[in-house]
Amino acid sequence: MKALILALALAAVAPAGMAQTPTGISKQASPPSYGAPISLEAAEELIDRAVTAARAGGHRLAIAIVEPNGELVAFARMDDTQYGSIRVAQRKAWTAARYRLATATMEERTLAGRIVTLANDDSLPIAGGVPIVVDGHIVGAIGVSGASAAEDAAVAAVALAAD
Repeated sequence: MKALILALALAAVAPAGMAQTPTGISKQASPPSYGAPISLEAAEELIDRAVTAARAGGHRLAIAIVEPNGELVAFARMDDTQYGSIRVAQRKAWTAARYRLATATMEERTLAGRIVTLANDDSLPIAGGVPIVVDGHIVGAIGVSGASAAEDAAVAAVALAAD
């Protein structure tokens, strides 16, 4: 009988305890919602800005612009850019669009110990991918590759800053 009463008491208390937020976990603000996909004209303008920034920094880069679902809208590979950067730029943009998060943030979280991201084949937590937000909605993302991750991210930021 004592065992039955104890079991019922634990069952009544357990759901309340499970609903609590564990110590050290903070609630994050919701990311922006998705909007209509970026136009080809706007995507090409972002690529032009990124190429200009890359040249100013002496970089040879691959630049990808994708729509919110991660599919390619526009792409450029500067002369003599390493071929490996083609896919990396596209994956950075795809990751930023699909996860609604800058890949630099994913990289920082991974380096801080959130290594579960590395088990996800769909993500590329390397700086250089940034969502494109217009009127509070994600319309796509830019991905840049070919220099260091920090330099890739800086070129993406310059391209987006002119908006």
